[in-house]
Amino acid sequence: MKHLVIVDGVRTPFIKFNTLFKDLPAQRLGAFALQALIERNHLKGHEIDEVIVGNVAQPPEAANIARNIALFAGLDERVPAFSVQRNCASGMQAVADAWYRVQVGHGRTYLAGGVESMSQIPLLFNRPAQDWFNDLFKARRTGQKLKTLLRIRPSYFKPIIGLQLGLTDGFCGKNMGQVTEALAKEFSIDRQAQDAFALQSHQKAEQAVKKNIFQQEIVPVSAPGSNQPVKTDNGIRFGQTMEALSRLKPVFDSREGTITAGNASQITDGAAMLLLMEEAYALSCGYRPLARVKAFAFAALNPEKMGLGPVYSMRRLFEKSGITLKDIDLIEINEAFAAQVIANLQLAESKTLCEKYLGLNRPLGAIDLQKLNVNGGAIALGHPVGASGARLLLTLAREMKRRQAQLGLAALCVGGGQGAAFLLENVQA
Repeated sequence: MKHLVIVDGVRTPFIKFNTLFKDLPAQRLGAFALQALIERNHLKGHEIDEVIVGNVAQPPEAANIARNIALFAGLDERVPAFSVQRNCASGMQAVADAWYRVQVGHGRTYLAGGVESMSQIPLLFNRPAQDWFNDLFKARRTGQKLKTLLRIRPSYFKPIIGLQLGLTDGFCGKNMGQVTEALAKEFSIDRQAQDAFALQSHQKAEQAVKKNIFQQEIVPVSAPGSNQPVKTDNGIRFGQTMEALSRLKPVFDSREGTITAGNASQITDGAAMLLLMEEAYALSCGYRPLARVKAFAFAALNPEKMGLGPVYSMRRLFEKSGITLKDIDLIEINEAFAAQVIANLQLAESKTLCEKYLGLNRPLGAIDLQKLNVNGGAIALGHPVGASGARLLLTLAREMKRRQAQLGLAALCVGGGQGAAFLLENVQA
């Protein structure tokens, strides 16, 4: 078997939606990251076999967004590119596709990652408005056009919010927050526990910034209308307190809900890109890889339980690799919601819950909180859905290199009822 390694990676700052990056389309945002990665590693077009980019919203003006990103980043037009979509795991899917290609000998060098501009997910016209516009466009004579114009109704201008629609499961009809509220009730996860987890996320991210932990992975972005390049994430709340978190109102259930804007991931714009190579080739070129992709797994479950996706995928990953939780040195679990991560912690450690949900007669094991999201997670950093999977792998690989950790695990839940988990291994070079 051939091995795929993460040679290098970068990401843009993760920026709260409708702020600094609101006028920056996803294809341009992705190009900033990709171009920086190419320049930093002095890559030439003929050295790259393919570009693979994960994206959820798929901008209509940038069909096959990976190709747009590659060209905007200045890559040779002869380098092919394609896009993938697995909701929140899209960035990981891009890496998985590169792994498959290396295995069958289709190439040795790939640029893969993910991008999302949640600020630019469009507003949509409702069906009656679409019919009215179609009739107006088809009208040829002045009288026909006037007659059609007189049929206009105020309700035609009530938009369908694309972002809201995208965060709602198309099968069960519930949005991600509603699904997680139900999970919090089922697992008896109260508001205080969620806020405490969120506080730790901000505190760890704040410490990471003060220690310049993210310095090597973030590249500056020139945002429209800004005089200075954006260099840092803007969602981290420095000096966050439990008192401030406790004042926030529930978002999805105003009467009995526990999920607030403070203990859920932020809606965010951002991109993350990775340089991936076949290991023997990378070493022969003189590269010192960050980590090896040892194994990965995707799993599926009831969409109404989608938050448990990390443990479902971890179970499959451990079965494939022979690794257990005790073997893992560092863990990244995407913080879609504090309640969702806490539910996974409970599930992994409980024999009763593992039997109920996973059909196992034993627990997966306890997840050591000292190893989990050591530099904060999506509650503090943000969750640009198409990019988050790649960001997790990048952050994990760099932290493994800093600590000389042997094994690292990255996992996330996926809208629609799926989970993804990747196992990274230190490369002794």
